Amino acid sequence: MKRGKKYQDIIKKLDKGMLFNPGDAVSWIKENHFAKFDESVDVAINLGVDPRKADQVVRGTVVLPHGTGRVPRVLVFAQGEKVTEATEAGADYTGGEELVEKISNGWLDFDACIATPDMMKHVGKIGKILGPRKLMPSPKSGTVTFDIGKAVKDAKGGRIEYRTDKNGVVHCTIGRISFESSQLLENFSVLKDAIVRAKPASSKGKYIKSIYITTTMGPGVRIDPSADIEVQEVA
Repeated sequence: MKRGKKYQDIIKKLDKGMLFNPGDAVSWIKENHFAKFDESVDVAINLGVDPRKADQVVRGTVVLPHGTGRVPRVLVFAQGEKVTEATEAGADYTGGEELVEKISNGWLDFDACIATPDMMKHVGKIGKILGPRKLMPSPKSGTVTFDIGKAVKDAKGGRIEYRTDKNGVVHCTIGRISFESSQLLENFSVLKDAIVRAKPASSKGKYIKSIYITTTMGPGVRIDPSADIEVQEVA
């Protein structure tokens, strides 16, 4: 892949063999970003698991204290009083079978889906549409629930879902380059703690093998997995 001149100039400043502590890594990407838009800040965590085995797939949800910098459009499949609850909590779209039909016809102008358990018999009909886009509601991710109000507020307030890909890597956005360093570090700390707690019992050997942090257009900066996360150091 051919990189632009600005990227080439920045990469010369980075010692690829160096392990940064989290605070220094965040400082580096903030000092060296060059894009003119508010880039996302992304983390890739390579885990010592075999995602081909069902009991070693690491997945879950976590609410980032400072959000991701982007408020998602939330769709809720519900009926009766749960529609009112969803609307009052801030859902962008609410409904039942009519939304299922609308999605079947190609409409996908939303970023997150939540459903009450009684609606899943209808939502299942569009699983092949929602699933590949990582939009399918799931009890494991907290998006199939009767506590609709809380689920909508969590989704709007910074809840993200993480899951290992086929190579055992978790990719997540933890904010924007415009965030304060302390905010990025707090979000990173919460995400890392959640992934550590989700370690499968069957996983053997080193669990967190490597961590990289990067901006949308920038190079990956390698973080020392064993380093403490001291938010105050760059606050």
